[in-house]
Amino acid sequence: MALPTCPVCDSGDLDGVEKLPDGRLVVRCLACDHEWVRGEALVPAKPALAASYESLKGAFPTADDVRPQVRQRVEALIDTFLETQPQTDPQVAPYWAKYQQIFSEDGLWEADPEDLKAFANNSVGAHPGNMSVFNQGWNEMGTEKAAQRLRRTIDHLLRGPAGTRLEDRFTDLVEERRGLGMVGFKESLLTRVLCVVEPNRFLPILKYSTPSGGKKEIALLVYGLDLPAREKVSWTIGRLVAWSNDLLVGLLRERFTDLQHASAFLWWAKDQAPAGA
Repeated sequence: MALPTCPVCDSGDLDGVEKLPDGRLVVRCLACDHEWVRGEALVPAKPALAASYESLKGAFPTADDVRPQVRQRVEALIDTFLETQPQTDPQVAPYWAKYQQIFSEDGLWEADPEDLKAFANNSVGAHPGNMSVFNQGWNEMGTEKAAQRLRRTIDHLLRGPAGTRLEDRFTDLVEERRGLGMVGFKESLLTRVLCVVEPNRFLPILKYSTPSGGKKEIALLVYGLDLPAREKVSWTIGRLVAWSNDLLVGLLRERFTDLQHASAFLWWAKDQAPAGA
C-alpha cells in the first residue's frame, strides 16, 4: 500500500493534527504547511426504533385470523351451551350498578372505605383470586390512608391525565410507575373495575394469562389464536389485557345477552375439544 503524500508538494513528511468526530483525520504537510482531511466519514448506525403503539396493535391477532373450520366448531359449541345455560347470574346487575355509582367521578371521593375494601374481597360477577396481599397492605396502611390510595388508583385507571390511553394507565398501576398503584390491587382487580364501569366492553375474565386459563389460553383453546406472551416487554400488560378482551368480545358479542353470559361460555368452551391443542 502506497504511503500518503502531500497533494501540493508530494512530500511524505506528514503529521496528524486532529481526529474529527466522524473518524476522519486532519493532516499537515511539514514541508509546505498544507492541511487537508483524509479518510471517509463514519456514518453511525441508526438505533433500532421501538415498535410504535399502532404497529404493535396492527400485529395483534384479529378475528380474521380464526380459521373457518374453527369458527364452525365454535358456533356448534355456542348452540350446545345456549341449550343448557341460557341465563346469567341475577345478582350481578344490581351489584355492578352499585359500584358504577361508587366508582363514578362524583361518587369515588366520598365512597365508604368499607365498600372499597369489600369490592376486593367479593366474587360477584368475577372472582379476583386470593386477596391476602391487598388485605395485609390495607391493614398496614390503616383504613383512611388505604382508602385514599385506592381512590387515587381507581381514578387514575378510569380517568387519568387528559390524553393518556387506558392501556398505559393500566400498566402504570400494575407496575407502580411514578409511585402510582395500590398494593395487591393489580391486574385482576383493575380488570374487575373495568368490568363494572364498562360492562358492555370488558369480559369478566380477569387475567391475561394464567395456568387455569386466562384470555390468552382461552383464545388458543377455543379459537386457535396464539396471542403474544406477557414477557415481551413492548406489548405491556395494559395493551395485552385490553386488546385480548376486545378480540374475544368481537368474536362473541352477537350470540349472547351480555358479557357475563359470553364469559361463562368461554370458561366452558375452553374445556371442550380444544382448537389449539
